[in-house]
Amino acid sequence: MSLDVVPSVCPHDCPSACALEVERVDGGRIRRVRGAAAQSYTAGVVCAKVARYAERQHHPARLSHPLRRVGEKGAGRDAFRPISWDTALDEVADALTRAAQRHSSETVWPYYYAGTMGLVQRDGINRLRHAMRYSREDLTICNALSDAGWFAGVGAKRGVDGREIAKSDLIVVWGGNPVSTQVNVMTHVATARRERGAKLVVVDPYRTATAERADLHLAPLPGTDGALACAVMHVLFEEGYADRGYMARYTDVPAGLEAHLATRDPAWAAGITGLAEDEIVDFARLYGRTERSYIRVGYGFSRSRNGSAQLFAVSCLPAVTGAWAHEGGGALYSNLGLVAIDHTLIEGLDRLDPTTRMLDQSRIGPVLTGDPRDLGNGPPVSALFVQNTNPMVVAPESRLVHRGFARSDLFVCVHEQFMTETAAMADIVLPATTFLEHDDIYLGGAHTYLQLGRAVLPPYGECRSNHDVICGLAERLGACHPGFAMTAVELIDRTLQLSGLPNVASFPDGGRLDCCPPFATGHFLDGFPHADKKFHFRADWQAIGPEYARLPAFPDHVAAIDDGDPERPFRLVAAPSRSFLNTTFNNTPSSIAREVRPTALVHPEVLAELRLGDGDRVRIGNRRGNLVVHARSFAGMQKRVVIVEGLWPNHAFEEGIGINLLTSADPGLPRGGAVFHDTSVWLRPA
Repeated sequence: MSLDVVPSVCPHDCPSACALEVERVDGGRIRRVRGAAAQSYTAGVVCAKVARYAERQHHPARLSHPLRRVGEKGAGRDAFRPISWDTALDEVADALTRAAQRHSSETVWPYYYAGTMGLVQRDGINRLRHAMRYSREDLTICNALSDAGWFAGVGAKRGVDGREIAKSDLIVVWGGNPVSTQVNVMTHVATARRERGAKLVVVDPYRTATAERADLHLAPLPGTDGALACAVMHVLFEEGYADRGYMARYTDVPAGLEAHLATRDPAWAAGITGLAEDEIVDFARLYGRTERSYIRVGYGFSRSRNGSAQLFAVSCLPAVTGAWAHEGGGALYSNLGLVAIDHTLIEGLDRLDPTTRMLDQSRIGPVLTGDPRDLGNGPPVSALFVQNTNPMVVAPESRLVHRGFARSDLFVCVHEQFMTETAAMADIVLPATTFLEHDDIYLGGAHTYLQLGRAVLPPYGECRSNHDVICGLAERLGACHPGFAMTAVELIDRTLQLSGLPNVASFPDGGRLDCCPPFATGHFLDGFPHADKKFHFRADWQAIGPEYARLPAFPDHVAAIDDGDPERPFRLVAAPSRSFLNTTFNNTPSSIAREVRPTALVHPEVLAELRLGDGDRVRIGNRRGNLVVHARSFAGMQKRVVIVEGLWPNHAFEEGIGINLLTSADPGLPRGGAVFHDTSVWLRPA
């Protein structure tokens, strides 16, 4: 037996994009996966689920051959029979062609998201889309709301290097749970606590694993973080913690902000957030007196109808205190905009026709069931080509999604690694490589590295990469673009050259290029990315989205949430679990063993009122439907809050449909975005 250790990059939908070291046995199997110590953000640490990646890579249920459905939709593996790759691609191309001939090209909807974060294997589907004039996809399901809020204040998708957390005296994790979802943050927090005596504050609606480690946990009601941030800024102005010199130089209208916040005091915020006034004041003073204060903004903001306004309010805090100016100070939401990548070749942007219609990925249920608000005057979607996502579980309003996929006139091809719920609804299923079996290039939202990930294993069975499948379809469809004639490595190499970056041969050993900017640029001391070089306290929402009129210019609480009523008094948060990542890893034995079963965290006083005990079955519902889970008594939140962690398979629920049955496909403000944490429900004994 031969054992070697090879470099790779974690491809999963997580800001960390960890640099990996993979133990490879005899060139064909892997054992342990660990974080690469030489990449200073990953710093040798990787989450437990990726450390156990051999479970997924060598899972006995992986798809290995193309399949044609011969039985009922949704029946699973037994409803399919193997076919050859040529037959499969011919049939898919023929079905897409016939659909386009019948309804026009926009009837075809290539549908994807972030099952891999690699630029070639994730985004190459757009090259086929644009070359064929298929319907476009508005990528709203994850970060549309939080992007809008960050852009409103900062102006670009970048912030202070995450490694500077280790040099902070106060770290505020706001809207995230990095112990479960971004473990590297905690590595740098631990360094700051050990070496500097730094304090950790967590703002989250419930006591997460991260909150349990904090010096201070603030648990506002879901959707009220903007009110908390405004009250904190009120105290900063009132008690002299605002850095007026910094604001005069680096912000647009500090006097206007101060006047606006005059009535947004802690008493006002307490009535909205459910927090005590003293909690708010104590946090404001701690933040105000700490120069090196670092806010790590999480994606929780991007799950609420008012998420953009909430994140915008939070992003204003370091501009009020001038924390941006200090090492270990400022904030980070994402650095995905740090490196200027030319996406033209990978995505076929030179073939994009802006007149083709745009469909909202978060509203796939309404789209597939013919909602005229989504389809407009265009044709129905009669053909789907799906990569990198599992909308039968992931998308909101699951009942509509299921109804849409069940249509007899809808052709579906799914390219996947496993027989997911979405693949089970397909006519043709194509087996996909994992990240260890193909080449790609990765940006990281949490750090400043651009990383190459090369194939370290041969493809399993007859699996093919996303890029190879797209090129195979393009050939059959007559789609013309230079990218279809290139290998993945050739695409990466040419893209790097077009972007003014080192080519593949010139990349550093291990495939990790640190693109960290100079201190002044990283801390916006040479100006923020707006045209006037200022941080904007007055948001130009009109430049960001069509629903701009519903958002106030200055940071505020925006009462545009599903705040419940007497019939639905509880606020449901469908939060990530530690052992799953969306629906990835929800079929691996160790992850299932850790998570056990779908569970609702319910306040003990509420359980007592319902005459339920710990572990009893509880029914959760609203107008979209209802479902049964087991309850767990949990006091780490306000009484109105209910938490269900993890995207379990539909079959894990008693009635065969998961938690997104209850979530809404309503778009958030101002330009859409899924609102998974903005759901009001009732609770009853099951």
